Amino acid sequence: MANHKSALKRVRQTKVRTERNRQRKSTIKTLRKETLAAAEAGDAKAAAESLSKFSSAVDKAAKKGMIHKNKAANLKSRAAKSVASVG
Repeated sequence: MANHKSALKRVRQTKVRTERNRQRKSTIKTLRKETLAAAEAGDAKAAAESLSKFSSAVDKAAKKGMIHKNKAANLKSRAAKSVASVG
């Protein structure tokens, strides 16, 4: 275990940030599932709304450095493609 004050603080910060990132990743996964489910069901309006929320969450995660910007682009592209097929 860390002995210095600064190292102890880093441990606390890491714990908080890890939990925050876990929550955000879970939210992104949930929104993705909702978007794909709405697209699968053929509900264009719900799928479009869900896609908007999903894209926003993914962009925020990429902005914070939680996921890579190219991964964010890939996730959004795949989701948009499935929603467009409902069209």
